[in-house]
Amino acid sequence: LRAGRGGRFSQFTEMAIPLCLGDYFGRFRSVGTTSDFFEKLTFGEDGDRQYAFAEGRNFQVTGEKYGYFEAVVGATVAREMALELGQKISPTHGDPEQGGAAHAAGFYVVGILEPSGTPNDRAVFVNIEGFYLMEDHAKPIETSDELFSTGTARPVHDHRLPLPLEQREVTAVLVRTVNPIVSAGIQNTINEGQTAQAVLPVLEIFLLFDTFVRPLQRVLLLLTVMICVVSGVGILVSIYNSMSERRHEIAVIRALGAGRNTVVTLILLESVFLSLAGGALGWTLGHGLNRLASPRIEQQTGVKVGFFDLAPPVNLAEMLGADSSIAWVQKLRVSSELLLIPGLIALAILVGLVPAIAAYRTDVAEALDS
Repeated sequence: LRAGRGGRFSQFTEMAIPLCLGDYFGRFRSVGTTSDFFEKLTFGEDGDRQYAFAEGRNFQVTGEKYGYFEAVVGATVAREMALELGQKISPTHGDPEQGGAAHAAGFYVVGILEPSGTPNDRAVFVNIEGFYLMEDHAKPIETSDELFSTGTARPVHDHRLPLPLEQREVTAVLVRTVNPIVSAGIQNTINEGQTAQAVLPVLEIFLLFDTFVRPLQRVLLLLTVMICVVSGVGILVSIYNSMSERRHEIAVIRALGAGRNTVVTLILLESVFLSLAGGALGWTLGHGLNRLASPRIEQQTGVKVGFFDLAPPVNLAEMLGADSSIAWVQKLRVSSELLLIPGLIALAILVGLVPAIAAYRTDVAEALDS
């Protein structure tokens, strides 16, 4: 764009952010990009969260102190590699586990991101201008000698000058179109050619979840239902077996003036209490295990799991068949974990009916004589 070049899809493009991959810093990816990555991209479920800096600032095209060699590091990288502002880092050309060698030149940390719970916590972002000036990052061109002689190109390793456009190439470009409707058309047009491949990240993620994650969710849901049913049967058997030992107590309560409905209510309340107590204990143990495993999960995936983090919310109105286009319907979102509370109460009442009916039919005179 700075060169004044037009683009085939420029009228349909709101934003384009280049990405250059291939280097590593330790076990973390080094990504060459522009400052727009943190200024224009958002994240979060509703896409309304901005990237924030715990320390420092975003890198610039060319800084006063470090020139083109400024870097921003994710929260996980900064913590594990003990990085501080102003510290110099030297990325490795290629995977270090497969023999990649560290670059002679390096970048200086000017910003440390706050934790975002995204893969960007586990990446090093460097100024793309500096990335191009690293050794072996320039695209070889056949006419380089001619360009140098005419003064239209610069030496690749002259760190004072940016790399000429003819020697640049990118791994990928993040594109935001002016309207989602044109995205599919652009994708098809690009994929029909031989120079690049376009993908819709949301579609790929949806296919991943639909193919692998959703079947596992259904299996886990089935196991959860089976466990709840077995637990309900256990509550039923426990209360029902105790009825023979408490027939005298029930008879005394009845003799003191309590009605049959009062006795039934007491039995149902006992069932509900046992169910909720078991659910609360299970919830606490489950979230406690999540919290204990959180460091390991964060190390492997970059996702931090807290004790009070709940399952993703679901829309109750949509589940009941309401029109999802209505504004108030879209706001009726609640965590699926909170739905366990009415579910446990309903299950407890259901399994408590059998012993409650037995208590309802207790003969007072016979029970007092026994």
